[in-house]
Amino acid sequence: MSISRRTARSVRILGVASASAALTLGLAGNALACNISEFSAVAKCDGTKGVISVTDKDPSGVPATVTVYLESNGADEKLVGTQEVKGSREGVTIDFAEDWKPNATYRIHVKAGNKVDEDIKPNLVTKSEACKPADASTPPATPSDEPSEPASSEPSESPAPSESESNTPSPAGENTPSPAGGDSNLAETGSSSNTTAIAGIAAALVAAGAGVMFALRRRGASNNR
Repeated sequence: MSISRRTARSVRILGVASASAALTLGLAGNALACNISEFSAVAKCDGTKGVISVTDKDPSGVPATVTVYLESNGADEKLVGTQEVKGSREGVTIDFAEDWKPNATYRIHVKAGNKVDEDIKPNLVTKSEACKPADASTPPATPSDEPSEPASSEPSESPAPSESESNTPSPAGENTPSPAGGDSNLAETGSSSNTTAIAGIAAALVAAGAGVMFALRRRGASNNR
């Protein structure tokens, strides 16, 4: 009778220990199992391009398929893309290139074997500002306080003539000064300055001749008397 009691007690103790071990293993297995809470998504900018990043922090490393859809009025508008990911305790991130618009909604579905087949909740809603273009971050150049000088309307100065051009003789009749009346030599035409002197001498000779003739006439008249 006492042996049976000991055996029963031992069996009960062994059963309790087995159940505890099974419960512990079950909890540990559930802790290591892949589940949707280990997946997260965010919309961000990679430079000037939009990106939707999905991170898998599954320590069991179960391969999963991630599919991203753009939503419109509660329905799938377009398929953005599908990628495979194998998570880790630290987390593994995959990126989907998407030129997302502000306040857009995306549905991210995860399929991991027979453990996970559901969407990340809630749906991803993008930020209120889209990715900025490259030149938007560069401030415009500050204009100078001094106004720039307007372009001169006057024609530019003619280039100085070369030595060969400056030594070229001018054509006949060009740039030749006209002769002054007093400087020209008019000896052949009788219009030079010597004409006045000659005319004076001639007049004096005529007057002298006339005087001689007059004297001779008077002398002849007196002799006739």
